[in-house]
Amino acid sequence: MDLAGKTIVITGGARGLGAAMAKRLAAAGCKLALVDLDEAALKSMAKECSDAGSPQVQGYIANVAKEAEVEALFDDIAADFGSIHGLVNNAGIIRDALTLKYKEGKQVSKMTLDQWQAVIDVNLTAVFLCGREAAAKMIEAGEKGCIINISSISRSGNMGQANYSAAKAGVQAMAVVWAKEFARYGIRAASIAPGFISTDLVMSMKPEAREKMTKPIPAGRLGEPDEIAHTVQFILENDYVNGRCIEVDGALRL
Repeated sequence: MDLAGKTIVITGGARGLGAAMAKRLAAAGCKLALVDLDEAALKSMAKECSDAGSPQVQGYIANVAKEAEVEALFDDIAADFGSIHGLVNNAGIIRDALTLKYKEGKQVSKMTLDQWQAVIDVNLTAVFLCGREAAAKMIEAGEKGCIINISSISRSGNMGQANYSAAKAGVQAMAVVWAKEFARYGIRAASIAPGFISTDLVMSMKPEAREKMTKPIPAGRLGEPDEIAHTVQFILENDYVNGRCIEVDGALRL
């Protein structure tokens, strides 16, 4: 895909990895529809992307875990931009907890259904809803396109993340399904599994906690947000990447 002038939707696009993706794609000449719940951050990021070279940037406030809001969101994006050529399903949350924790034979905690459901809603159901609606707009407009789901190396199973690991395994599998189902319409789908990345959240951790996180990484450092954004750009541009998950983790495997 030649990215110049193409419309790319990024969920969770106002901060963190989504912001890095937005700035890189803006510099490549993409039109950007940024989706988030933080209105102030959206406005700030839209200006940054415009300054970086994007010919059209617009922010949208939507809860991507709500079907009606997602349907309205993609109707609005299609009306504002005319066509949609790409979607990056990046929005996500964590609610970490051990499934069960016992001390001296007595249960002291367990992952609650609310903790489970919140992560499944945002990290899995929202990906399904956004992917479905984006693909529908592409098909109806007769446009080829690409959907990228942001998974995680935690998809293989990470202690304290039964909810997150299940969701991230699910979005990787969903990309494979979509690659097979949507190929007839000229729509590709793929996923990215980042390792530990130096987002604002990670960099706000205590130095000793970051050091402990970094120590097992063979590359000897955390990944940079732009390295994930670079992988997004690569997938969008390479029309033969389809149905695969690209791990960007400095050789770390959980």
